[in-house]
Amino acid sequence: MLNYLWGFMIIIGIIVGVFNGNIAEVGNTAINSSKEAVALCISMLGIMAMWTGMMQIAKKSGLVASFTKALRPIIRFLFPDTPKGHVVNEYIASNMIANILGLGWAATPMGLMAMRELKKLNADSDIASCDMCTLLIVNISSLQLIPVNIIAFRSQYGSINPAEILMAGIITTCISTLAGVIFATTARKISGRNNHPG
Repeated sequence: MLNYLWGFMIIIGIIVGVFNGNIAEVGNTAINSSKEAVALCISMLGIMAMWTGMMQIAKKSGLVASFTKALRPIIRFLFPDTPKGHVVNEYIASNMIANILGLGWAATPMGLMAMRELKKLNADSDIASCDMCTLLIVNISSLQLIPVNIIAFRSQYGSINPAEILMAGIITTCISTLAGVIFATTARKISGRNNHPG
């Protein structure tokens, strides 16, 4: 779907450029943007490697295990249908920890593995369970203590103080996560009432 969306926007941009007589500028911008995209990827690669390495060190030192243990009450509250001791709890915890540390690229594989296990627990149904929906909501709202991606983007584009948005990011993601949790728990209660009218 995204391929169609991007393709549509590119075609519309070219058509508008032709009609406005700015097709040369469209071509130059496309070339310059391609160069900039490669430079940004190289810059992000270094930062990603550093933080992924930090995550591996945290795992080896037992820090991730400690965080996982600390998150158990929250996971039990958010995902009451998941069995205790099931591997999905570890995947969910790892996903949440990676998001909190701003490591979206490290959070994604853990989130996918958690979703796969939740689907198995849901009898491989094509209809998402409440736990699956909750994981998606919590993952998207993404509480972040260190917004690594935004700091990296700001650094790449010449910000004097790339980490200046740290506090604003924490406040914003706290609000978005709180809103997501409230929505997920409320939806779960409504779903429970609908499934058990008696």
